[in-house]
Amino acid sequence: MTINCSGTLVDFNTPKVMGILNVTPDSFYDGGFYNNEALLLQKVEKMLLEGASFIDIGGYSSKPNASLVSEEEEINRILPVIKLLVNKFPTTNFSVDTFRSNVAKIAIENGACMINDISAGGLDEKMFEVIATYNVPYVMMHLKGNLQTMHYFSQYDSIATEILFYFSKKIATARSYGINDIIVDPGFGFSKNAEQNYELLEKLELFQIFELPILIGLSRKSMIYKTLETTPEKALNGTTVLNTIVLQKGANIIRVHDVAEAVECIKLVKKTFKS
Repeated sequence: MTINCSGTLVDFNTPKVMGILNVTPDSFYDGGFYNNEALLLQKVEKMLLEGASFIDIGGYSSKPNASLVSEEEEINRILPVIKLLVNKFPTTNFSVDTFRSNVAKIAIENGACMINDISAGGLDEKMFEVIATYNVPYVMMHLKGNLQTMHYFSQYDSIATEILFYFSKKIATARSYGINDIIVDPGFGFSKNAEQNYELLEKLELFQIFELPILIGLSRKSMIYKTLETTPEKALNGTTVLNTIVLQKGANIIRVHDVAEAVECIKLVKKTFKS
């Protein structure tokens, strides 16, 4: 199983790590920290040295009830960062976390090789057209509603069945546009309560039915730290435990704040489950 990033094939025989780079002032964990060039370069270099295969740049916080951000502001946040990082690390696979087609277009034109869309085209109908035009890998996440309303949409008769059906429709739409490299993300924490997140985790192997790479983002999320009655800052161990589980259930990319620990997790799981 492979995807094509700017002419380079990324092989998922061994799972990969996607390092999170938030350039927002209100991220739930590291908001506002990477707000100057020196810190940005230091953070990215550290993640790459630790083994990240992708760096995911986000200019719009996707935490529940996140503040509304205009398209202009999102572009102003991410564009200088993309230009800086592509110039400094030209062979790195940079992904951009956005649900807006124009932001995606500008990001790709300036060096991003992947788009990570929390809405799978649901919040901007032109997104599929942009992905197809530029022929880049596309991460499609499950979301009902939007960032301001998703907590009202956590009713499911069968959560796994409904999300599988959601992806079957989204994948068919993407294929109709000629999009080749599709990655699915079940969207832990989005339009789902804690119990639903754990039910989804239990049934995660079902998503291998699509024969597409699976991306999982659990890093320091509330389903971990609230269950452990702690804080995001103290949720690294819990993150590693759940990352171990998702790797055993077929995850191909784990999206994390802490790259070194995720890389170690992959190495040990791969050593244990050699088949």
